[in-house]
Amino acid sequence: MTRPLCVAAVQLRSGRDPLKNLPEVEALIRDAASAGATYVQTPEMTNIIERDRPDMLGRLEVEGKDPFVSRGGQLARELGITLHFGSLAIRRDDGRIANRAYVFAPSGELRARYDKIHMFDVDLPLGETWRESAAYTPGESAVIVEAAGTRIGLAICYDLRFPQLFRAYGHAGVEIMGAPAAFTRQTGEAHWHVLQRARAIENGCFMVSAAQGGTHEDGRETYGHSLIVSPWGKVIAEADHANPGIVVADIDLDEVELTRARIPSLENERRFTLAE
Repeated sequence: MTRPLCVAAVQLRSGRDPLKNLPEVEALIRDAASAGATYVQTPEMTNIIERDRPDMLGRLEVEGKDPFVSRGGQLARELGITLHFGSLAIRRDDGRIANRAYVFAPSGELRARYDKIHMFDVDLPLGETWRESAAYTPGESAVIVEAAGTRIGLAICYDLRFPQLFRAYGHAGVEIMGAPAAFTRQTGEAHWHVLQRARAIENGCFMVSAAQGGTHEDGRETYGHSLIVSPWGKVIAEADHANPGIVVADIDLDEVELTRARIPSLENERRFTLAE
C-alpha cells in the first residue's frame, strides 16, 4: 500500500442519557485506536437516542456546554486520531435541535461541523412513522474536511438516499465518504448494504459508515451492520450483527485514483436536458 490509512467504525446502542452513553462511547473509541485506527467514526445520534422530543430536548446542551463536544477534542489529542462523531443531537438557541457531525483533528482542533441536510419524514409499512422535521433544523451546506491525510465528505443517515450529494463530493475529489446512521431495522434490512455499495461504486470512493444497532431504551430498533466499503463496491469490513463494537480495516487511498481511472464515470458525466 502506498497511501495507507487504518479506519474504524464504532457501532453503538445509544440510550436516553448522554452522560451514561459517554463512557461506553469513549471505551469503544479507545478500542479502535488500540487496534491501530487513526480515523475513527461513530454513528448518527452518538450521544442520545430518545423518541420523546421534549424529554430529549431537556437532556441536551448547546454546543459550548455539550460534554461530547468537549471530550471529543480531548480524546482526539490524547489518542492522536482523527475523531468523527457521525452526529450529535445539539440544542439550538431557538428551541429546536441540530443533528450535527463533528470532526476533530489529532491536535484536538475542531476541524469541521456538518448539519444533516435531508430530514427523515416518512410513513413506513407496519405503522412506523418518523417526522424529523418536527424537531430538527436541516442543514443547508455540504461539507468537505481535510483530515487523516485525505478529503472526507460528510453526510448523515437519510442523506444516503440522495446520490446528488455524494456525486458533488466525488467531483470535488473526496476519497472517503460515509453515512453514519441510525437506520431503522426495517429499512436497513432492505436497503443499507445496496445503498452503501452504490454510493461507493458511483463515485469510486471508500464508504465508512458507523451505525446504531439493536433495541434502544426508547423502544426503537436500529439495524447495525456498520460497514467499510471499497471504491470497487466490495464490503471489506462489517459488523454482521446489531451489537456495540468496532470494525477496523486497513485501506489504501491510492485505490480511489485507480478505480476512478478504471471506470471514469465522473469524467464521462454529461449535462443533459429532460424532454417530455
